Amino acid sequence: MTMSAALRAFVVGMLCLAGSAVAAPPDAATLQAIEATAYDYMDGQLEGDVARVTRALHPDLAKRNVVANPNETLGLGRMSSDELIRFTRQGALKTPREQWQRTVTVLQVDEDIATVRLESPWFIDHLQMGRFDGRWVIVNALWHRKVRGG
Repeated sequence: MTMSAALRAFVVGMLCLAGSAVAAPPDAATLQAIEATAYDYMDGQLEGDVARVTRALHPDLAKRNVVANPNETLGLGRMSSDELIRFTRQGALKTPREQWQRTVTVLQVDEDIATVRLESPWFIDHLQMGRFDGRWVIVNALWHRKVRGG
């Protein structure tokens, strides 16, 4: 039994697409740079270090969280880079170092974009980063507050 030309072309095309979708894993230096940006974002807030937070953020950052609002369908809380920097300056999340349990997990890297999951005792952030002139910065952050047992 022979495969029809159309079916063969389809199978070859799908194999080519599947092969092109697999990107080479990022090198260690790229992963380190992405993780360093995530730690600047989190540790900078925990230290109250404005410089660390500022260097981690794109100036047009969109930081959002899902909120329950009876007056709004699909409610989102919104924060800009300026607001996050202001909260950092005020020490809103300043925390003693021994309470800093946090993890950074790089979920995906595709050339000049990356997706990262950051977890602390208080929050989970899903970060989208971009690489601009060799420097990784956070462009978008979707987060939620963790429920703390008492």
